[in-house]
Amino acid sequence: MRYLLLFLVAGLGACENQTYQIGERLYKTNCANCHLDHGEGLGNLIPPIAGSDYLKKYPDLLPCVIRRGLKDTIVVNGKTYAEEMPPNGALSDIQITNLLNYINSSWGNKQAPYELETVRELLKKCE
Repeated sequence: MRYLLLFLVAGLGACENQTYQIGERLYKTNCANCHLDHGEGLGNLIPPIAGSDYLKKYPDLLPCVIRRGLKDTIVVNGKTYAEEMPPNGALSDIQITNLLNYINSSWGNKQAPYELETVRELLKKCE
């Protein structure tokens, strides 16, 4: 019994690591071309994700921002950004969840992880 429990705990860690790697790949494919490799953003054009107060202030909007894009002016870390963010409508709910969890645990960000069901509920609100 003890070995089974140890095996299950080790397996959960491997799943968590795989989820992080999937999120990282999704970030590199879908986000890094604008927000750059380490989430630092691009000067006055593209807001940073690294250390972003926007992530903390608007966690319920983030799934919709990824899926639908963003056309509004936003303020991130006291700086105004007006560049349009294109939608990522091809990403599945689980991909958005993995992407958000990668972003929320990278570059000094320490937000609580999203659960798939929460992301699905939030995405329903923006349809």
